[in-house]
Amino acid sequence: GPAPGRRSRPGGGAVTGRRPADEPPIPNRIAELRVQAGLSRIDLSALVGVNWQTIGYLERGEYNPSLALAFRLADVFGLPIEEIFVRKATEPGDPGRSA
Repeated sequence: GPAPGRRSRPGGGAVTGRRPADEPPIPNRIAELRVQAGLSRIDLSALVGVNWQTIGYLERGEYNPSLALAFRLADVFGLPIEEIFVRKATEPGDPGRSA
């Protein structure tokens, strides 16, 4: 089974419920986009192949997705990844955002 502290998820691999302390959360619009699309967390989780609890972790910034999962979310919402996951406004080199 999965290593201690990890949970299996459909589609293979394991998901840690928390991101490492040295890995800052990547702000995202998943909750907003999911509600706009009329999807529950369970609906969205089925579409992208993760446990529904993972969607909650993502929405609360407790888990940064793999690149593969980010692409699956982008496909579901019909948006480029950078319109779902955004850099903080305080980061240098972030065009189009003001503090």
